[in-house]
Amino acid sequence: MKKLEGYMHGINLGGWLSQCNHTRERYDNFIVESDIKTIADWGLDHVRVPVDYNLVEDDDGIYKDSGFAYIDQAIEWCGKYGLNMVLDLHKTYGYSFDKGEGEDGFFDNGKYQERFYLLWEEFTRRYGKFHNRVIFELLNEVTSEDYCERWNNISTECIKRIHAICPEVKILLGGYWNNSIDSLPDLAMPYDANVIYNFHCYEPLIFTHQGAPWVDGMDTSFRMPLEASYADYSKFSTENIEQYTPEMSAFDPQDIMGAAFFENLVAKAVEVANERDVALYCGEYGVIDMVGPEDTLKWYKLMCGTFDKFGIGRSAWSYKQMDFGLSDARLDGIRDELLKTI
Repeated sequence: MKKLEGYMHGINLGGWLSQCNHTRERYDNFIVESDIKTIADWGLDHVRVPVDYNLVEDDDGIYKDSGFAYIDQAIEWCGKYGLNMVLDLHKTYGYSFDKGEGEDGFFDNGKYQERFYLLWEEFTRRYGKFHNRVIFELLNEVTSEDYCERWNNISTECIKRIHAICPEVKILLGGYWNNSIDSLPDLAMPYDANVIYNFHCYEPLIFTHQGAPWVDGMDTSFRMPLEASYADYSKFSTENIEQYTPEMSAFDPQDIMGAAFFENLVAKAVEVANERDVALYCGEYGVIDMVGPEDTLKWYKLMCGTFDKFGIGRSAWSYKQMDFGLSDARLDGIRDELLKTI
């Protein structure tokens, strides 16, 4: 399988230019140059930078140079410290993976889609020249399977328009169910050799998101250890998660969660990648801060061991705060060991 060289060990800068209150104070202070140096000193090779459309557009779609300046700064800092970068459009006009954002209509509105294409053409004109160290991620986490055909059409058109300006830039493409591994077989065939298939992996969700108030159906007081039986995982998932989660029927119910689960989880993705001759990249993975450090480390070792086995690039969620922060004080005792895995 192809490897996405230069993007094998990364971390997200979540909450900086996306999923935030979009104030200058936030932009100027949440991530600063010393954070980028820290990430480079950790030995990582890239950062994923989520951005929302309203960083760079006003309500009428007029571009804001003041917003683009923060992306410019991120690229400059990454260049200074030898890091590559993923530019991820986390939210576009008319669509967000988070219902609370109030963005909707994108998949049925040609004007919203055209605005999406135009924004990516603008990104390409500005940042295509950095194609040797910046790659583009079209859109974060398409939700419903119902959007699949429409998203395939939209994403293909967007890739065409980006590559008409800069054929060399690499583009990450993910599918429905929030970039689920299981959606990869339904993605459009790669438009050209510079398309990479992208997925997110927080499985088993009942462990990595235990107690998360934003997960529909979750008991916020629920807690569980990593090393539980598959029977318990199935039971707890049914009781606490309303959204799609992968089946565990392939495993003996009495066996304990381990490496076999993670290898089985990515097997379909690897098969699809080999058939279509594309590289694989996991743009998000991580464990909520309600889990203790020891279990957090155990999960990372299992997940990243699987990535290493199959040559899958990745970016952990997330550098700071956002309920998953790897620089947060709670992980001080295990961080050195953790950084050897991610």
